[in-house]
Parts: sequence; C-alpha cells; structure tokens
Amino acid sequence: MNYERDIHIDETSLDIEWLEQSALMFKYGTNEADMEREKDLAKERLDLVKADLDKSIRENPEKFGIAKITEAAVSNTIISQDEHKTAYHEFLEIQHEYNIAKVAVRAVAQRKDALENLVRLHGQQYFAGPKIPRDLSEERKAYRESTDKRVRKIRRNN
Repeated sequence: MNYERDIHIDETSLDIEWLEQSALMFKYGTNEADMEREKDLAKERLDLVKADLDKSIRENPEKFGIAKITEAAVSNTIISQDEHKTAYHEFLEIQHEYNIAKVAVRAVAQRKDALENLVRLHGQQYFAGPKIPRDLSEERKAYRESTDKRVRKIRRNN
C-alpha cells in the first residue's frame, strides 16, 4: 500500500479523484480489518505462551530458580523468558501496524471530506478550467503516473 500516493488529491481532476475514493476506502478498510485480525491472533499467541510458561513454572519451579511460588514470582519469571519476549515483541509490532492501518482509514475518510469541499469550491467557480470534455480513462492513467512520480520525488528528498 502506498499511503502517500493514495491520500494525495489532484485538485485539477476531482472527477477522477471521486472515481477512486470508494475503492480507496474499501482497500484501506479491508486492510484495517485484516490487521485487526492479525493483532488479535498475535495477542492469542502471547496469551498461550504466558499460559504455557505459567504451567511449566508451577509444575517445576526449581527449574526456573523459584524457591517459593507466588503470583509475583510466577509473573516476573514469565516476562523474563525468551519465548514471552519474542511473542510480546511480535504482538507490539503487529499492534503498531494495526494502528497505522486505522490512521490510514481516517486519512482516506478525511480525503473524502477534502474532496467534498473542493467540489463545493469548484461549483462556486473557484477554479477556472477548460470547458472541453475529458477522456477519463486517459486522465486517470496520467494522474496515477503523475502521482507516483511526485511521491518518488518526495521520498528522494526525505
């Protein structure tokens, strides 16, 4: 997914932008749902690692260097185990990706609001433009190529 390209609006091609909007919302909404599922699965894996470690520690506390089993001792031992650390870091990474996916959906929704306002401005003759009908298929193709070029330029400058 190319967030930068997809949220960009070409104010000279509002008709094309509107044609793209619903597909963008679907794409990013679906991505958010997929990432939420991944986050939930990672959380489930983390919980299973915790449960397995809890059971192992309680069954064989000496193996983990615990003289007396207390909730605090078990909890502290769980979080110090490599299995838990790995599962926890995986969960954090996926949760971060999910949060980015949520932000992307909000950005696409904000894009819709911006399009609506630009169309209002256009209707008020704010923009002067040609009166010749355009070939939307060609304009859409040219728009995508132009946007990709601008995004590449921005990335090079950053």
